[in-house]
Amino acid sequence: MKQSKNLLAGKRDTLISFGIVIVAFIVVQIMIMTGNISSSLKGQLVPICAYVVMAVSLNLTVGILGELSLGHAGFMSVGAFAGIVATTSLAETIPFAPLRLAIAMVIGAVCAAIAGVIVGVPVLRLKGDYLAIVTLAFGEIIKNIVGVLYIGRDSSGLHFSLIEQKFELAEGGKMIINGPMGVSGVTKISSFTAGFVLILITLFIILNLVHSRTGRAIMSVRDNKIAAESIGISVTRYKLLAFVISAAFAGMAGTLYAMNFSTVTAAKFDFNTSILILVFVVLGGLGNIWGSIIAAALLTVLPELLRAVNDYRMLIYAILLIVMMIFNNSGVKERLMEKRAARRAAKQVSKEGL
Repeated sequence: MKQSKNLLAGKRDTLISFGIVIVAFIVVQIMIMTGNISSSLKGQLVPICAYVVMAVSLNLTVGILGELSLGHAGFMSVGAFAGIVATTSLAETIPFAPLRLAIAMVIGAVCAAIAGVIVGVPVLRLKGDYLAIVTLAFGEIIKNIVGVLYIGRDSSGLHFSLIEQKFELAEGGKMIINGPMGVSGVTKISSFTAGFVLILITLFIILNLVHSRTGRAIMSVRDNKIAAESIGISVTRYKLLAFVISAAFAGMAGTLYAMNFSTVTAAKFDFNTSILILVFVVLGGLGNIWGSIIAAALLTVLPELLRAVNDYRMLIYAILLIVMMIFNNSGVKERLMEKRAARRAAKQVSKEGL
């Protein structure tokens, strides 16, 4: 009986999450076709998609696994710059931009997953604040490494160096990453449709993972590590699995985000970005995937919507954040959820009676 209830709850969450994304995509496409969307809001569409993927993937670590990570922007950065190198290198080989973007996302995901393994193996042995501090340090390390990284490409292939440019490019060569100056002259190939597809893929994989046997094992590690170990669940294995999957999707989001701008620097993926993604997760509800989707989209677009009251928009934004946080942790929300559950139970009883 309990298993069937969990299955129904999982299907309901899946339908809500996919429904929110599909309806939002249709509404935005209608607004674009009818010209009822501002240029500033239109420019926010790809970043919104990237932030939604980031929020959903971080929720896997923070909400489902129960570990606080403050270095998610570091994985986003790895995916962003790996994706830029990939798209630049494949520009002549694969002229079809959507295919090139898809391949770059896969490469970004692989690179971010490798970074996740490197960081996760030693870091996930830590707990609580120690884990948060180390993941924060990782994000800053990645930012500083990219700031002294030089990558160029010419007829002989890719050239790498750190601290200073130690190579010379042949005639016709091009610098891809130019140290502190980052990347400039990027061909923008990201699109709202590509972001929509990436969100659907992210939701499909993560929701299926959460409601699978592996997901239940991850949640058992979150709830009680000692009890999980006592029944043969490998705590380290499942913690690392969730952490690496989360990092991989952050890498894909990073590629999508980076290919939407002509200039990209490491400063775009700093500590503030990690905190912003964490705010999306907390306000949307820990473990609540569709809540993360709504919070990421709403809080990304809210500063633009409040631009009409420019002098007070950040004050209003901060007040709304506080109100949402208070509501999420108040008895009002709990009572509303209890009433909704009671109504559903009453409907179920009436159906069984019939």
